[in-house]
Amino acid sequence: MSASRIDETRPFVPVNIAVMTVSDTRTFADDRSGDTLVKRLEEAGHTLAARAIVIDDVAEIVSQLQAWIADPGVDAVISTGGTGLTGRDVTVEAFRSVFEKEIDGFSVAFHMISWEKVGTSTIQSRATAGVAHGTYLFALPGSPGACKDGWDGILKYQLDYRHRPCNLVEIMPRLEEHRRAEAGAT
Repeated sequence: MSASRIDETRPFVPVNIAVMTVSDTRTFADDRSGDTLVKRLEEAGHTLAARAIVIDDVAEIVSQLQAWIADPGVDAVISTGGTGLTGRDVTVEAFRSVFEKEIDGFSVAFHMISWEKVGTSTIQSRATAGVAHGTYLFALPGSPGACKDGWDGILKYQLDYRHRPCNLVEIMPRLEEHRRAEAGAT
């Protein structure tokens, strides 16, 4: 992180973040990974826009994503769970079905961080991220440790407007510029 820094001369801009736990067995009472994400985003000064637990089913995950993507009060979605290799792990397929653009570097950065902690076992994760209709979508593995790694190593910085040399918040107003151009042409 030597090239990363927080520029204290810039104002902090809170982001409205929805948290989705993908699991067939979790409830809000025992959702440690979801709790980890909520605690971290709130401690950073962001707003929890919504929270849901969704079963490991592509249609259910897509439905929740589409609802949040359509909600102007949600700027980003962070999910936990369902990014592995088993038959029930379908979060990545659901997310990719709604992406307009994939953020390839998110997976690369996540694996670099994970490599330091779990070595070659990182290949069993399919952490992914993308953009759909101006909403950032991040899919993290289901363990609290992976959520900490994804937030502490990547999202804490990229969702902070003060982060230099660049961050995802400062380009949020431009994510939909192609739609505005198309609307203006008609």
